[in-house]
Amino acid sequence: MQILRAADRAAVAWKNGGGLTREVAAAPEGAGTGDFAWRVSLAEVAADGPFSAFPGVDRTLVLAEGAGMDLDVAGLRRVVDARYAPQQFPGDVPTGCRLLDGPVVNFNVMHRRGLARAETAVVRGALTVEATPDGALLVVALQGEAEVVSSGAGSVVLGSYDAALITGSSSVAVRTTGRVAVVRTGPA
Repeated sequence: MQILRAADRAAVAWKNGGGLTREVAAAPEGAGTGDFAWRVSLAEVAADGPFSAFPGVDRTLVLAEGAGMDLDVAGLRRVVDARYAPQQFPGDVPTGCRLLDGPVVNFNVMHRRGLARAETAVVRGALTVEATPDGALLVVALQGEAEVVSSGAGSVVLGSYDAALITGSSSVAVRTTGRVAVVRTGPA
């Protein structure tokens, strides 16, 4: 289990320069925005404008802070105003954003079609999930603290936006009174 603290993440300009992102984790490790199999990040959106295009990539977006956004995804309107509700859409279609009432923070999961898969759930309470040897399990505290216990790897308490990355076979227990994102990745 690798602990990825929010305080250690650098803010990087978006691919299109329209905002800031903080990468939580990616595979392969060290991959850039053009060569990841999967990537998880937190994006700070302070102004209306287009999303960066990612050819061959599917996205899952979770509103973590703020009132929300009115998205135009390939000409279809999608209002994202419920926190912690995963929204899926292609990353390679034109997507525009209009903020509903001020800045937002989005939790983003992206995976390259045909190369990787990524399944995202946001949970509250307790959950036990199995990590598999062919992928990774990422737990990110989106609201409040979360305790993560991995068989054979010990336990950790995550603060806001901290993450635990578990690779290899393991039974993982997650407990929180807030909200955590659980992302399971693997080959396509």
